[in-house]
Amino acid sequence: MDYLKIYKKQTVLITGGAGAIGSNLARKLAESGAEKVIILDDLSASYEWNIPNLPNILFVKGSITNDIDLKRVFNEKPKYIFHLAAFFANQNSVDYPEKDLLVSQLGTIKMLEYSVLMGGVKRFVYAGSGCAIYGAQAPLPLKEEFVSLHLTTPYQISKMGGELYCNFYWHHYGLPIVKTRFFNSYGPGEVPGQYRNVIPNFIYWSMKGQPLPITGEGKMTRDFTYVMDIAEALMKAGFSEKAIGEEMNIASAREIEIVQLAETINKLTDNKAGFLFTDRRKWDTKSRLLASIDRAKDLLDYDPQTKFEEGLIKTIQWFKDNWENINRDAEFPPGMSSAVKNYVLSQV
Repeated sequence: MDYLKIYKKQTVLITGGAGAIGSNLARKLAESGAEKVIILDDLSASYEWNIPNLPNILFVKGSITNDIDLKRVFNEKPKYIFHLAAFFANQNSVDYPEKDLLVSQLGTIKMLEYSVLMGGVKRFVYAGSGCAIYGAQAPLPLKEEFVSLHLTTPYQISKMGGELYCNFYWHHYGLPIVKTRFFNSYGPGEVPGQYRNVIPNFIYWSMKGQPLPITGEGKMTRDFTYVMDIAEALMKAGFSEKAIGEEMNIASAREIEIVQLAETINKLTDNKAGFLFTDRRKWDTKSRLLASIDRAKDLLDYDPQTKFEEGLIKTIQWFKDNWENINRDAEFPPGMSSAVKNYVLSQV
């Protein structure tokens, strides 16, 4: 495929590359013949054991806010940059808004600034969030033209701000940027925890034989996208000339009810404990999420292939293969502020 060929013998930088999306992207780039894939990650929300052990992958433990770390990775002169690092995610930013501002906005500015100063960057791909920036009143399916200023968490604000800074560096300096908007990603590589997504947490609790806590009435829907489909979209974003300066949804364009998700995971893990309902989180104002992917199809030839249950089966197998590490590192600490805290603390 043409989009794979451009990475051969190239140096690529992935920030946040130890996470689920970044680690799968790194593996795909390395196996596609990239000379060097550099992962910059401070491991605040990920683990070194999750990084692919391949000779052309270089891991640098460091932060996008630290100039010494940035000088280290930019000294390798990467031509393609995938900026995935952020202070993840909504509830975490509600609890620590200043840290969200520092990491997600100042860190993004630093990444853009170093990319301009170094020169020669062929593509800067920004990982935005479709779940974040459309707000609660956007009509479905969610299209790129609709953007809301009525956002409900610092994470959402920062993701919006990141896109605006990308626009500035493209218009003012000519930095070839592409803005992708992820929806609810899932797949191998995401360790469950207090601030993680619903699917890894559901799989973790179901494998421990516990009922799955559902916030709200359970009829809420989300647009879940398998991680390898996202990795492929990112690589195409680094290839497509038409995509430069544009923003696009990266999603599956299908709705899954949270109750259906819980029932499917319980079935696949043979968990008889069922599920329970808890209070809806104050910031969670979206009853439905469904993205239009027409623009990504046009600009990237994006065509997600993974069926939902097929992706869940692969994710559950990853859990089984890595259970010792996952069970050790899953983090649900005392004092957590999510709506399920009382249930979680009663079970651990």
